[in-house]
Amino acid sequence: MGEGNENRVELVLVNDLAELERLAAEVEAFIERNDLPPGLAFTFNLCFDELITNTVSYGYKDGGPHDIHVRLSTDGTEMRAEVEDDGEAFNPFEEAPPPDLSDDIDERRVGGLGVFLVRKTMDHAAYRRNGNRNLVVLAKTLAPMAELP
Repeated sequence: MGEGNENRVELVLVNDLAELERLAAEVEAFIERNDLPPGLAFTFNLCFDELITNTVSYGYKDGGPHDIHVRLSTDGTEMRAEVEDDGEAFNPFEEAPPPDLSDDIDERRVGGLGVFLVRKTMDHAAYRRNGNRNLVVLAKTLAPMAELP
């Protein structure tokens, strides 16, 4: 389980794709604890799958163990996530090639849609390099609750 209070949690994952299953369960538990819309779990896990798969697959040249920190928080108006790692410097929002959506689906090259989906599903997606660490920040604005009569 991650560390934190009800509206904030930090998880430390190892650079292994099997960790995505544990992360998905933690995201669902966080959303449930905070009474957030259940659809957010799918949205954030889709983004995490893309970003963390890229980090694990391409971010480390030494083949050794590395920690990937995932922080979730909410203030009631938005849900925010940060993904931080010590992999190779890579800004997915500038360096990943944009997908070519003009070809028929059977003729498109494989890949390239992940970062596109992250941008389309999040209200805010940003990257910065802090020393030797990559930091991706994602945020989704929560729809206001319907006014009770």
